[in-house]
Amino acid sequence: MASKLVILESPNKIKAVKGYLGKNYKVIASVGHVRDLPKSTLGIDIEHDFTPKYINIRGKGDIIKDLKKEAKAADTVFLATDPDREGEAISWHLMQVLGLDETKAKRIRFNEVTESAVKAAVKNPGKLDMNLVDAQQTRRILDRIVGYQLSPILWKKIKSGLSAGRVQSVATRLIVDRENEIRAFKSEEYWTIDAMLKTEAGKSFKATYVTSARNKFELSNKEKADAVLDKISGKPFTVKELKKSVRYKNPAPPFITSTLQQEAYKRLGFSSAKTMKTAQELYEGVSLGKDGSHGIITYMRTDSLHISQSAADSAEEYIKTTYGKEYYPEKRRFYKSRNGAQDAHEAIRPSYMNYPPKAIKEYLSNDQYKLYKLIWDRFLASQMASAVLDTVTIDTECEGVAFRSSGYTIRFMGYMALYDYKPDEKNDDDSEKDNILPAVEKGDVLECTGITPLQHFTQPPARYSEGTLVKALEERGLGRPSTFASTVTTIIQRGYVERDAKTLAPTPLGELTTKLMCDNFAEIVDYGFTANMEESLDEVESGEKKMLDVLRPFYADFEKEVDDALKNIDRENYKLPVVETDIVCEKCGSRMVVKSGRFGKFAACPNYPECRNTKALDKDGNPITKEDKEASVTPAPDDVKCDICGGPMVIRRGRYGKFYACASYPKCTGTKPITKEIDIPCPLCGSKIAIRHGRNRTTFYSCAAYPKCKFTSCDTPTDKKCPVCGGMLLQKRGKEDVYVCYNKECSYNAKPKKSKDSKSK
Repeated sequence: MASKLVILESPNKIKAVKGYLGKNYKVIASVGHVRDLPKSTLGIDIEHDFTPKYINIRGKGDIIKDLKKEAKAADTVFLATDPDREGEAISWHLMQVLGLDETKAKRIRFNEVTESAVKAAVKNPGKLDMNLVDAQQTRRILDRIVGYQLSPILWKKIKSGLSAGRVQSVATRLIVDRENEIRAFKSEEYWTIDAMLKTEAGKSFKATYVTSARNKFELSNKEKADAVLDKISGKPFTVKELKKSVRYKNPAPPFITSTLQQEAYKRLGFSSAKTMKTAQELYEGVSLGKDGSHGIITYMRTDSLHISQSAADSAEEYIKTTYGKEYYPEKRRFYKSRNGAQDAHEAIRPSYMNYPPKAIKEYLSNDQYKLYKLIWDRFLASQMASAVLDTVTIDTECEGVAFRSSGYTIRFMGYMALYDYKPDEKNDDDSEKDNILPAVEKGDVLECTGITPLQHFTQPPARYSEGTLVKALEERGLGRPSTFASTVTTIIQRGYVERDAKTLAPTPLGELTTKLMCDNFAEIVDYGFTANMEESLDEVESGEKKMLDVLRPFYADFEKEVDDALKNIDRENYKLPVVETDIVCEKCGSRMVVKSGRFGKFAACPNYPECRNTKALDKDGNPITKEDKEASVTPAPDDVKCDICGGPMVIRRGRYGKFYACASYPKCTGTKPITKEIDIPCPLCGSKIAIRHGRNRTTFYSCAAYPKCKFTSCDTPTDKKCPVCGGMLLQKRGKEDVYVCYNKECSYNAKPKKSKDSKSK
């Protein structure tokens, strides 16, 4: 039979895909990109039509060697990288590096790692989409030009080590602009009045003063509020109007990348990066016991709301079977994607309806389960019937002053039986929620049992959280779903933005960098310009524009701005502000200043390098004393004793994490690592094996009795026995189904045969 090779992007998919295709297919992974622009130079020949100068990525030599070997031996090579711009570009690079042509290389795409999707893709291969490749290259070239030509300007004019980016600089500006809005905000006073009313049947409910034309500033001070109180105090209220209606509340659409990040942040507290990492794991495949390894969600980088017919049919069957026929709408729901969305893709949904979250919870990590359940619930709810609410509005009046009460009861739960979607509070028109009103009739006279005037002040706009920043980027068309998480991570890592509780605040460095960019590169950080550039990239993808149609006009203006900036920017206008503290340097007597480092803010002597004194600061900016450090020390378990003096130990935190230290320090300097043991005996002495961490934060395994017992391994110990010598088998790092014997004298190195009950479905 002809030799067939499948090249994936991620090694995490290998096990599942290999199980689906069988022994006639060889499945390997490129482990992401194999070529990229060089890091040391611009890597773009601008004078020759912006030609990129790609090189093989350092460290990928062995992978490329293996790929060439396998590709040469194969009759057909299936390029199965991710179904997006980046994946298409990786396939194109693979063709270049491996010397493949279209007669031998076939492009296959699947939106989910399932048997049906993978087999269908192999059965119906296509060609490389060069429009997608060109769109990715255009973006990469633009980002490289902006980053490599603007970053040195920041180094010269502000400080070394800074970076600028086409999207990251705009995202930083969003946060800086919001902070300036907050600072410029002037609070205004207003009052509301609530009255507690009681019916003849003794039922009480709350009514709120109705301002004219919903003008909340009508009662702008206490005097105006008191005037209303004087008018109605001690007087009865009359029901003037009673409105009853039925309201249908529709479910939210299934997730796309941006809404998944927003909702995961809001409901689960996940950062954008954590959400995408966890979603990647669910997409690439998780081991489901006897059912084998499967990808349990569809591709998680998408801006499409499209749902396949088969997925919709499966959802319909599940809803009717699990909840009842009344929970499925009369007509299937369709959701319209935004303009420019790739409807060849699907929304993020479960790959199978026979794996409800609770049924596979034991096979998932805690984070995986939480995110999978969120995706499952949102998708199913999007296909369910609307909730039906009975709404009631009661208008009452006292001495010509109008009050109103609103509330509802749920007649039919519909999708809310599964997923009670709640929009952002500021956009929530459910002002009546959780307010069940008693039965009244028009003309009823009500007793007022209490009146509460409340003073309010208008609040400034809230700082962005990670979730709301992603939403703002999406709404303005700044970046694409695949870039949102990395953009947020980048601006935090660069020190332009910092987390303040659950919000994002600009640092002085971020504000200064944004000022320089706005003053000298206004177009680069202009929201409209950046959005238009994204639209241009979409047009390259669709074939409406060529690469040079985008690059040439951009660079003509950009080059002039760079030249002008180098000549005209005065460094004196862009100095970082020096924040003095009340902390006096005990070595030279100067007032210390606040600096930022890898581990956050600290106090430093302003006379550096002559005086190198520094002090750690707590979150409130106060110096952390020796006493503070001692107070934060946690005692170690009673059975943990110092190996040097035999005394008790405490838990301390160092550069590489927590460790045990002698409680008598500095008299005794004894330390030992904090280890987690696994229930697998050491092959040398029979003691338990401990998980340890090296100085480079890599994980390795050793005997818990180390250094008495010298057993160590970078690979994972298992309870499996070597079929040759009977010794322990080690699972190779990063390779789920590859085992080697721990005994170096034993040559066993094989992949275990799959049993019948472990074959993929």
